Amino acid sequence: QVQLADSGGGLVQAGGSLRLSCAASGRTFSNNVMGWFRQAPGKEREFVAGISSRGGSTYYADSVKGRFTISRDNAKNTVYLQMNNLKPEDTAVYYCAAANSVVVVSTTYSYDYWGQGTQVTVSS
Repeated sequence: QVQLADSGGGLVQAGGSLRLSCAASGRTFSNNVMGWFRQAPGKEREFVAGISSRGGSTYYADSVKGRFTISRDNAKNTVYLQMNNLKPEDTAVYYCAAANSVVVVSTTYSYDYWGQGTQVTVSS
């Protein structure tokens, strides 16, 4: 069982940066693939970034590649999403998620545990 608490969202101007954090509880964090998803109003939840259990592999949606960086600190049971050069279209509720998987996956149904979400709003 893994419980996730994501934080770090806020209001930022276009071109600005935010760093999201996701604190996990549970003994299996270091065995889980971790991911970040987002959901804008009226849209489906979409994959943003994922990282393997030891952090050696990362995967990004094309829309954020080169601007966002996912990382993890297994000693702190925490995964991060550094978001730079934010755009208004990045506005959404961002969710961290954990998957019992050996490879980074990008589908929502592959993830077993979810955080409560944190709002990111980018003004133009």
